[in-house]
Amino acid sequence: MNKCTCNLNPYLNHYSYHIFFTNLANELKIGIILSLRKKEKNVTEIVKDLKVEQSKISHALISLKKCNIVNVKQKGKKRIYFLNKDTIVPILELIDKHAFTHCKNKCCVKENNKEKSK
Repeated sequence: MNKCTCNLNPYLNHYSYHIFFTNLANELKIGIILSLRKKEKNVTEIVKDLKVEQSKISHALISLKKCNIVNVKQKGKKRIYFLNKDTIVPILELIDKHAFTHCKNKCCVKENNKEKSK
């Protein structure tokens, strides 16, 4: 029998789930996450990669840091941002696996992506 070893009631954590999935549902934050998936970067590199003004990137990073989706380390005068390797990287890998296995129909493909592939 599969027993849950945690004593947490999921409904008590509703706010945590909401904040977490809100971060993942934001297009700019997804862009930042995917940019950092490639490699650790400072804000200037993220701005260059995403072509979004620095203030918007910085604001989004604050939210991602609060949820420990993104971590930061100081390297000289620069702050280097990177994904939480313990939780977020495995979640992204699981999403990739799920999408590859289960999201092959039209409802999972954004309209403008279908047009680009023609």
